[in-house]
Amino acid sequence: MSSNFTSFIRYNIVAGLATATDFLVLVLLTEAFQLWYMFSAVTGAVSGGVVSFIFERNWAFRKRHGNIYMQTLKYSAVWVTSILLNTSGLFLLVEYLHIHYILSKVIVAIVIGLGFNFFTHRYFIFN
Repeated sequence: MSSNFTSFIRYNIVAGLATATDFLVLVLLTEAFQLWYMFSAVTGAVSGGVVSFIFERNWAFRKRHGNIYMQTLKYSAVWVTSILLNTSGLFLLVEYLHIHYILSKVIVAIVIGLGFNFFTHRYFIFN
């Protein structure tokens, strides 16, 4: 198996774990604590992002010996962009198309995850 394919499979496992963390925090804060879904979404995204960085660096892309400061700087730039794309998409789907926030989150997570996150993580952050 090629290293790119292996990285892609590992990345998707990590993305699933990070997404599960993100969704768990989103639903828990919104439903159990009755917080605004957008606050919950940002908090979930931050939680998932921390999980993602740790597991991508150490397992998915095996770049634990790389320059952590540069990786963190690059990751932060991509992460902020991803959070903005995710939360903007979530807000637009909920507020303007009146789609439930959980379904909206699923739609946006798939689009951003496949169309933006993998490529920027693999070829920009952990190259």
